[in-house]
Amino acid sequence: MLGWEFPPYIRGGLGTACFGLTEALSRRGVEIIFVLPHIKGEIVSSHVEIRMASQVEKSLHFAHLNSYPVWRGHTFTGEYGGDILSEVEAYGRAAGLIAEKERFDLIHAHDWMTVYGGLAARGKTGRPYIYHVHSLEFDRSGDNVNRDIFEIEKLGLLQADHIISVSNYTKEMTVRRYGISPEKITVVHNAVSHKEGTEKYRVQKRSGEKVVLFLGRITFQKGPDYFVEAARKVIGQVPDVTFVMAGTGDMMPRMVERVASLGLGRHFRFTGFLKGEEVERMYAISDLYVMPSVSEPFGITPLEAMLYDVPVIISRQSGVSEIIHHALKVDFWNVEELAHLIISVLRHPALAWEMTERSRDELRNIHWERAADRVIGVYNSLSQRKD
Repeated sequence: MLGWEFPPYIRGGLGTACFGLTEALSRRGVEIIFVLPHIKGEIVSSHVEIRMASQVEKSLHFAHLNSYPVWRGHTFTGEYGGDILSEVEAYGRAAGLIAEKERFDLIHAHDWMTVYGGLAARGKTGRPYIYHVHSLEFDRSGDNVNRDIFEIEKLGLLQADHIISVSNYTKEMTVRRYGISPEKITVVHNAVSHKEGTEKYRVQKRSGEKVVLFLGRITFQKGPDYFVEAARKVIGQVPDVTFVMAGTGDMMPRMVERVASLGLGRHFRFTGFLKGEEVERMYAISDLYVMPSVSEPFGITPLEAMLYDVPVIISRQSGVSEIIHHALKVDFWNVEELAHLIISVLRHPALAWEMTERSRDELRNIHWERAADRVIGVYNSLSQRKD
């Protein structure tokens, strides 16, 4: 299995998904060698709790490229910025060398950064190569795609023996934008890890104050500008509310300036990047979670918010909207409707309570074991085809 991040080295939803899926696969008896670029400097702590059962620890092994004896002379940063294309090329060469040393039946590569690694491993061994699509360049950049990344994605999709997509939304985009046959793609929705000890993060909320949360990268894809514009309309009718924008990204300076120009500073908090218990406490103090993504292949954060009994509003342009039915949904561009929904939840405790209660029932059926079973089905199909 080839990945770019894994707790505690984590920058976003990809690491969270890799953790949940590999843990569930390991419980099902799948032995995994997880190839990961070693990240320099401080470990970025995740709110994903790394606590595996003994049988999982025995079947999940890591190959950090910086420390692996077959690869010397390159220090991987694992960062998404900088000269990431050189990092991706180096990762591919290193993964090919590792493939010659290890014994395995299948190659499972997560997202475009590992495409070269997956193809190199297959070239060395002839083993089937699966491309697991967690996001596409059209999600991240709209029509202003990075052509280099697009070409790597297209190469990986065309060459893959099979493709796993995190949603039907992403599958449709893969077919339409890259010309891939739908028969080549299996949809496996992400899930959420059901952790014990959630209650310890319950905090006393200030009486009368309402907190509306945006948590994620502050980039075009996540729709932070729609969150700010909706907040402007909400504050005019619900003055006792604080909007929190948690995260970092290239649009953050613009969002700070927009909030200031609208005179909303008293109602807004920009927390920067949150990690560890900070994320869990942020969910715990929130009255509503909003994900106004422009294009979201899946979106695990609404499920995490639901674990903390927080009602959620999500954009219809998201994969997670396919599996949760007790969230409020809105087209990302419809700021008027988004503001109306936020006001409705804040003003009507009965609505918030109903959403929370129904979400609890829904979450019982959203777990990584179900995703793992579907992935194992893909594994078995490829193994039989090879035989």
